[in-house]
Amino acid sequence: MRKARGQTSYYTVRGIVKRGIPVLSITCVMGILVGQILNTRENSLLSMPAILILIPSLIKIGGDTGSMLGARLSSAFHMGLGDRIYRNPVVHNSVIAALIVGFVSSISVSVLVYLASKFMGFGMPFITLLEISLIAVVIELSVVYSATVGIAFASHRFGMDPDDTVIPLIASLGDLVGVIGILIALHLLNIL
Repeated sequence: MRKARGQTSYYTVRGIVKRGIPVLSITCVMGILVGQILNTRENSLLSMPAILILIPSLIKIGGDTGSMLGARLSSAFHMGLGDRIYRNPVVHNSVIAALIVGFVSSISVSVLVYLASKFMGFGMPFITLLEISLIAVVIELSVVYSATVGIAFASHRFGMDPDDTVIPLIASLGDLVGVIGILIALHLLNIL
């Protein structure tokens, strides 16, 4: 495809940096916030080694599956398939697929953390780990998937490439909401 005379490419180094710096600045702030939230609960989390094993893998589920959803939506926009959010089969099917992956991953993480913690001698009951995982993942996926769809549609509507915004923002938001979801689950189960 030839560019019209005087038209510049969307994908220039200057343009990518200009669009990327605000997004990456926001993700840096989110990362610092996640660290500070964990820091406030450091002593109580150190007393539960199984939870310390669970946290990194569980918080990645929302960000990773949300990024997967964002990539699918971005591809749909580039192909001209994602104009409306409501009753859109691309959005509907992508969200269902991401939910399935998220819940299967959550259950798998619970099993693996249970086995690892039991092997290391500081086990926690499997049902407790499963409850923590499921509560946290329901919170995380609800918030992250809603944000993914919203950010993808807003980016597309305002002429920004969803690939530049959705994946970095959602990966960081997944970490933030994942940590908050785990702490809420621990509080609801009277563990923390």
